[in-house]
Amino acid sequence: MLPPVLYDPGLEMPAADEEGVIRDILTQFHRIVSATHRDLGHAERGVHAKSHALLEGSLHVHRDLSAELAQGLFATPGTYPLVARLSAIPGDPLRDAVSGPRGLALKIDGVEGELLETAGGNAVQDFLFANGTAFGAPTAYQFLQSLRLLALTTDRAEGAKAALSRLLRRVQRVLARFGHRSAMLDALGGFLPTHPLGDRFHSQVPLRHGRHVAKYDIVPDSENFRRLSGATIDIDRDPFAIRNAISRVMAAEGGRWSLRVQLCRDVEAQPIENGAVEWSEAISPFQNVATIELPPQTSWSRERARSLEDALCFSPWQGLEAHRPLGNIMRARRAAYPFSSGLRGRLNGCPVHGLFPKTIHKNGRSDQAQRSEQAHDADSEAAG
Repeated sequence: MLPPVLYDPGLEMPAADEEGVIRDILTQFHRIVSATHRDLGHAERGVHAKSHALLEGSLHVHRDLSAELAQGLFATPGTYPLVARLSAIPGDPLRDAVSGPRGLALKIDGVEGELLETAGGNAVQDFLFANGTAFGAPTAYQFLQSLRLLALTTDRAEGAKAALSRLLRRVQRVLARFGHRSAMLDALGGFLPTHPLGDRFHSQVPLRHGRHVAKYDIVPDSENFRRLSGATIDIDRDPFAIRNAISRVMAAEGGRWSLRVQLCRDVEAQPIENGAVEWSEAISPFQNVATIELPPQTSWSRERARSLEDALCFSPWQGLEAHRPLGNIMRARRAAYPFSSGLRGRLNGCPVHGLFPKTIHKNGRSDQAQRSEQAHDADSEAAG
């Protein structure tokens, strides 16, 4: 296996028209957020408007990682409180029958080390994931084209979107039988309605991994989450079917995910600037670095949504320098995410920030996270 590529700022190669493309992206975000505020009386996120679950838990960094894996947040074993948000990707809160890929955002508290200049001094690390192996567009320019279409259709023709989604899901099921599932059909509404707790999520685009460069993924770890891999949810009868399916599992059982790292070992085959290229696992397999523990809890409620949704934002640019976002898509996010959250905050009259939410008590850990940590420590002692 090739050695991991060493991080160097010269790995990034900004395009000549990048600043103009980013300005156009901000214009489209303004249209999407303003449309939801005008039509719904409440400004939503420019993307990932509808949450399926708002979870509290803890991240346990593994012991005895190799030197190339023990980087940044993962340099030393430890336990950190986190919040996780599972969401639908569109910028308006559609019924679940309009089926698209899902997102998973993490906010990890109490991280140590040099913070990015964009972190605002907040000692948090945000990671963003979606359940596709690569980003839906190679660069921000191609993403802008699809964003224009989303802006035109935001909060419009939801019934027609649901009907199209049902049709595209039938086509996708046929393609999946022959191993030819289409990412384009997924994005247009043909995403097969799998259970999010059993899904695999990807960072899709790269970040620094301390001295190296990497992508990350999250996979089911506990037996109950693994059993849900590939299981589908009936989304055509209940507009909140996904939220309710997650709630049943989380209230009774909780569960675990594994967080894994895929190191860049060949910048030609594993490009930094092209977000649409899936990095080959034959060149560099994913390797476990941490466990995400989610104790039994109420995964979504109006009270939790009030405390976590309007005032909270997630951005890969809130975190450690050791996990600096890389590439064209990530540089666009540097401008787009604070613009969207700032506009949302002004329209709703509720300032948006990147701090760890106030539902986490006193010493920075919720009661749930403390119980999770104590159980994890007890398991470690028994295993030792």
